[in-house]
Amino acid sequence: MALINTPIKPFKAQAFKEGKFIEVSDADLKGKWSVVVFYPADFTFVCPTELEDLAEHYDEFKKLGVEVYSVSTDTHFSHKAWHDTSDAIRKIKYTMIGDPTGTVTRNFEVMREDAGLADRGTFVIDPEGVIQAMEVTAEGIGRDAGDLLRKVKAAQYVAAHPGEVCPAKWKEGDKTLKPSLDLVGKI
Repeated sequence: MALINTPIKPFKAQAFKEGKFIEVSDADLKGKWSVVVFYPADFTFVCPTELEDLAEHYDEFKKLGVEVYSVSTDTHFSHKAWHDTSDAIRKIKYTMIGDPTGTVTRNFEVMREDAGLADRGTFVIDPEGVIQAMEVTAEGIGRDAGDLLRKVKAAQYVAAHPGEVCPAKWKEGDKTLKPSLDLVGKI
């Protein structure tokens, strides 16, 4: 999976957002920071805990100028039904993309072909539509929106401060590093 620093591939898909069906395309992810979160399926077990966690952090993402998109191979109709029946999913204000053809899921290389389901993939995309961070975990391992926020802040910091990098456990306001010959062997 060599998707880091590559542009996202073209797509168009139907989605559910705040009581409406909308069309979303790769163009919608450009011009701002985006987070795309793939999950296996609606009406499951780990997935609603992750999507609820994202919903509870959504305002923080918005303050950073980041739009959030969740994607599964379910339809946008299924997303609406899940939203209407689940207390956890009802909290979601971000866009829920339906990908029954698997186009978007394959574009991000997280399709489990034998099952027709997405792996648990997370992608941070810069305003130019280039993937800056990605993580894929096994189906049983849930993600943490708080840590995703930290990664987004680091990606935004590095983009705004060429020549600086964020070390492990970096949080907003912490010191960064400026790679140079003088730093080699001193960390």
